[in-house]
Amino acid sequence: MSEIVVFVPRAELDAQANLEGFIEFCRCRLTVFGKDLDFDANKWDVSETIELKAKYHAIRMVFSNLETSTKKNFVPMQEPYLSFAKGYMRNQHAFRPTDNVSGRLVALRVLEAALLEAGTADPVRVDSHILNRAAQMLKDRLAPATAYRAGGQLELVSEFLCVNHLTSIRTIWHNPIPRPVEGVRVGKVFDDRRTAKLPSEAALGALPKVYRLATEPGDILVSSACAVLCSAPDRINELLMLPEKCEVRQPNGENGEHFGLRWWPAKGADPMVKWVVSSMSGVVQEAIGRIRRLTDEARTVARWYEQNPTRIYLTAELQHLRTKEWLTLREVADILYAEPVDLGVAREWCKKNIAVAGPFRKNVAVRFADLEAAVVKWLPRGFPVMVDGIGLRYSEALFVILRNGVEVQKSSFRCIIEPVGQGLIWNRLGARDDQKSIFDRAGFTEYDGSSIHVTTHQFRHYLNTLAQAGGLSQLDIAKWSGRKDIRQNEVYDHESNESLLARVREAVGDDTRMFGPLAAASRKNLIPRDQFARLKVPTAHTTEFGYCIHDYVMAPCQMHRDCINCGEQVCIKGEVEKEGRTRLAYAEATRLLQMAEKAEEDGDFGASEWVEHHRAQLERLSSLMEILENPLVPSGAVIRLSPANVPSRLEHAVAARLGYEEQPKHTILGIQEVSR
Repeated sequence: MSEIVVFVPRAELDAQANLEGFIEFCRCRLTVFGKDLDFDANKWDVSETIELKAKYHAIRMVFSNLETSTKKNFVPMQEPYLSFAKGYMRNQHAFRPTDNVSGRLVALRVLEAALLEAGTADPVRVDSHILNRAAQMLKDRLAPATAYRAGGQLELVSEFLCVNHLTSIRTIWHNPIPRPVEGVRVGKVFDDRRTAKLPSEAALGALPKVYRLATEPGDILVSSACAVLCSAPDRINELLMLPEKCEVRQPNGENGEHFGLRWWPAKGADPMVKWVVSSMSGVVQEAIGRIRRLTDEARTVARWYEQNPTRIYLTAELQHLRTKEWLTLREVADILYAEPVDLGVAREWCKKNIAVAGPFRKNVAVRFADLEAAVVKWLPRGFPVMVDGIGLRYSEALFVILRNGVEVQKSSFRCIIEPVGQGLIWNRLGARDDQKSIFDRAGFTEYDGSSIHVTTHQFRHYLNTLAQAGGLSQLDIAKWSGRKDIRQNEVYDHESNESLLARVREAVGDDTRMFGPLAAASRKNLIPRDQFARLKVPTAHTTEFGYCIHDYVMAPCQMHRDCINCGEQVCIKGEVEKEGRTRLAYAEATRLLQMAEKAEEDGDFGASEWVEHHRAQLERLSSLMEILENPLVPSGAVIRLSPANVPSRLEHAVAARLGYEEQPKHTILGIQEVSR
């Protein structure tokens, strides 16, 4: 029987050799994630390499396939793709380290799924069709913003394969998933996004009641943390990094004092004192006091271990046990647990954590020295420092508790501490269906009877939206939120078009908040000024420089999007991005006018008309810039310029038909003459 030999193209053979060399290089020569990393394992513990703020659980990379990525008993990726994925993660973290390794894993999982649909698990076979199918899977499975970011990671994988000659067909591929449009404020998409980003009305109504009704330690801790988050737009990891002495008080004349919290922003902004509005000052002070009382004992334990790093913490009534060599199970239970427990609980802990347990006959359990060594090993990673970036110690932290100290189903330890992680807060706000939230325990639900689910970041979105609706300047919002980039405000602005319209209408007729014809238009009417002025603003939508209040129900745009010369264009001072576009338009108009004047001097035909046009445009922009840069005009003021005397397209057509050299000034008269 003849042997069948499959022809292998030269290009594919080279790619296969490169892939094998790349995997061997990552397996044997790279030391990222540790020299002793088990490369062949399908779950890597990378906690020593990647540190996430206020997340203290183990960080693991799981090389599961797409379908089982959320399951405990996962199915690993198939070879040879599995080895490539491991090598890619190790290599990328060596040259492009990131805390968000999950984004890279999502891209790798979806690419493997697309390959398997094509009948292979070999990354050498990746081409544009495979990548397009992977991108489609991302769009089908993920939210638009998440899919866009995952598509960017998929593009990086494609680029890596191409640059390193790891595919038989070199493919230059770009992420086809469009970036979600954030500026739209109408329609179902905006309503759904707004609902997802903001806490529900039922949640906001129930939260203060839960705060007052809470009696269990966990409910007290979480409801108090939410009270602080509702006072300023903070990130949860910033809250959990607060020191115990975080309060700042500053005299405020005879009226009392200002109250604030010392804050360390998590994303690069400078440390600050966040002043709390007077209406929330008392609530925040009470919430901080409740948290402090709940965590005082844990700080006492932390101070002991800082001064005695190799000795177990014992309460005053248990100090006599230090002189004993052997301990009974009851004595072990008294040392370990804050409350009486069954002796079987202490026995199981000893079996799991002490290498050589003593003879259990005659009620003797373990040596004191063995118990002491085992307990000291349970100190949190990095002890005594809790947060490296700011040097915060466990003995100084506000959010440090006795291990299991707020758990309902577990026994609380007396001599072991742990930091409060984000997961503890999230789970008690409804992140897990198998665990009751603080709302469930207090008997509160949504209006339709379903469980209330809230995320800590929704409070940040909510307060930013309130600030936008209240007219706070973009710079103040960014500083209040702890942002370095003012452009990030847009992501957190969920003010509806109705709210924006109401804000413009409210400013109409108020010459301290609005500048232009609408500021005084209503003074000539017999009906109330604000009532008449509001009739002039039936609707609003966003434009390049501000907002258009033209009613498209009555007529289409008569200016063909020439917003600068339109009398229905309004601008709001303090919107940095739109003001920046106005300044760019001003600079461009200045440059074009200079070019037109030069052409006019050179005698170019028609240049004089361009000079006239650009001069009028520049005067219009100059008027707007003068108001925007006037320090007497407050931030948030609504500005509307008088309509420019610009002929419409219809007037141009009438002039051309009649053969006029100058454009007609009265459109209706011109149309009537043409009709005759």
